[in-house]
Amino acid sequence: MAFDPAFLDELRARTPIAAVVGRKTKLVRSGRQFKACCPFHGEKTPSFYVYDDHFHCFGCGVHGDAISFVMQAEGRSFLEAVEALAGEAGIAVPRQAPADRGRAERARTLTDVLEAAQAGYVARLHRPEGREGLAYLRARSLSDATIAAQGLGWSGDGRGALLAELAAQGFAAELVAEAGLMRLDEEGRPKGELFFNRVTFPIRDRRGGLISFGGRILGDGQPKYLNGPETPLFVKRRTLYGLDRAQSALRAVRPGEAGGGARRTLLVVEGYMDVIALHQAGFAGAVAPLGTALTAEQLEALWRTAPAPVLCFDGDKAGRNAARKAAETALPLLDPERTLRFVRLPEGEDPDSLLARRGAQAMAAEIDAAQPLADLLFGLLAEGVPRDAGPEQRAGLYARLTEAAATIGHRGLAAEYRRTLQQHFFASFTAPRGQGRAFGRPGATLGARSGTTLGATLGAKKRVAPGVDRHHERLRTMLAILLRHPEVLHDVEQAFCQLDLPDGMARVRAALLDWAGSSEAGLEAASGDVAAGPGRSPSLDSAGLIAHLHSAGLSAQLDAVLAPSPLPVAAAAAGDVMPADAEAAWWQFFGFVNADGLREQVASAERLLTERWDPAAQKQLILLKSALSAVERGEQAGDGDV
Repeated sequence: MAFDPAFLDELRARTPIAAVVGRKTKLVRSGRQFKACCPFHGEKTPSFYVYDDHFHCFGCGVHGDAISFVMQAEGRSFLEAVEALAGEAGIAVPRQAPADRGRAERARTLTDVLEAAQAGYVARLHRPEGREGLAYLRARSLSDATIAAQGLGWSGDGRGALLAELAAQGFAAELVAEAGLMRLDEEGRPKGELFFNRVTFPIRDRRGGLISFGGRILGDGQPKYLNGPETPLFVKRRTLYGLDRAQSALRAVRPGEAGGGARRTLLVVEGYMDVIALHQAGFAGAVAPLGTALTAEQLEALWRTAPAPVLCFDGDKAGRNAARKAAETALPLLDPERTLRFVRLPEGEDPDSLLARRGAQAMAAEIDAAQPLADLLFGLLAEGVPRDAGPEQRAGLYARLTEAAATIGHRGLAAEYRRTLQQHFFASFTAPRGQGRAFGRPGATLGARSGTTLGATLGAKKRVAPGVDRHHERLRTMLAILLRHPEVLHDVEQAFCQLDLPDGMARVRAALLDWAGSSEAGLEAASGDVAAGPGRSPSLDSAGLIAHLHSAGLSAQLDAVLAPSPLPVAAAAAGDVMPADAEAAWWQFFGFVNADGLREQVASAERLLTERWDPAAQKQLILLKSALSAVERGEQAGDGDV
């Protein structure tokens, strides 16, 4: 009985293979997978490994999925194994109506068509008509063994020879068209072969079944590379060229054993020839998408094979754009057990050219030096922002970094990415001293605040003594408020991060942000979530923060921020002040440091209130307008106060 492939895929996805195998042999976790003594041959040292979706024994070579394990371990037929596993998974086994049986037969027939075409393409490559194609492949330094192993062929001139061969084997033109080998006219009728005068590349699914072809034209014709159309067998967004061979090669390396480095890395490159050249050079884990940006489905297929595949893009503008798109697609899908690394080749290079010019060792060095996703992401987002960028550019970059981290679905990992990107930001961009400007991100998150008067939080007016740096004292006061009330950080962070702080204060700020991020991540790891809004993290307490800063070697800097001289910090920095009052004071000091930045915050809050009215947004707008009003009064009065 033939089953719909979609049903079998669902059954495999809903069947935890480790639980199935664990009924027959004791499993021990080994990294992300399990290992055991093989149940199919006697052994004392475990060589049997169970992965997310398959098993493999490095001793006897047996391998397969949950269905084949039940068949081999329990002596069941395919139908019996499917029915048993479906019952355990709570999935109804579909009954095949005549139409279903017809579709299954049709799929098998389409595979037969493709296999017949493949035999014809391979034969043509070695006939006189394929001389030009064979010469091209050899000129690309491919050996005859590689050409044969990869199943490369020659399409012929497209004048009907292939169709005649297939017709002689009983395949009608309509079936050949459904298999993706013929072009159709406007009315859907077959009108000629799709591939002609091209080197052909067989495209196989992850199990090795032939599903389509690609072709490379010789000469100046366009398009240079052509893939078959989507068919009942071939869905481009789910397919990776070479994945079947890569999986087999990676399974042949026992986890942790020598030789599993760069040459046994799951490596994503951009084209057919890159994959083939890498395989020939010993990098058997190479795969490629089929002429499109990497999709979410392809990423899922990669992660089923390896937890940290390496994406290798050409060293040109197109390669940079591909890296950016891949990062954007991957971020929402990340979790602590699956990520990406990136290789960005030198300008003008691709894997094929690098291997030809500098050899396999150079390629291995590039793979070994692959960047973590967070590092690449920072580089992409910071591209074009000079090291001496002004507050506006730095604010824009900081906003982009924060927004990128927020797209990660796993909350704890999102907090870690945010913290890592912040560290890159502060390490890379040091603003010129003395500008005294900041730029809050428009649309910053607004939290509920109780109404209050600013005068109560600022304390008594203090005339500035001769020789006191008023700007420095305001910055010190703002930092002191956050040290005593770290729960306020959530709503002022964007503006806070754009302040041009002296070195000592900047070190305290960086440590404060690092501590806040790790506190959030720790809570999320423990609880799986963090409530939104101000004060959402109960671990963000002043005593814990100050103790952390002392233990981090920042005692001197901390004492300087909280010192009573040359002027005492504002009353808002006292521990018994309500958080709403502390934030109100913080924004007023921010306004004295950067009035334009505060006006931007007011405008942003007004826009947010018109888009989404709620009491919290209204209270925040009132708070910001009160701070701005106090700042403007201070400006008119000559601003003689701290």
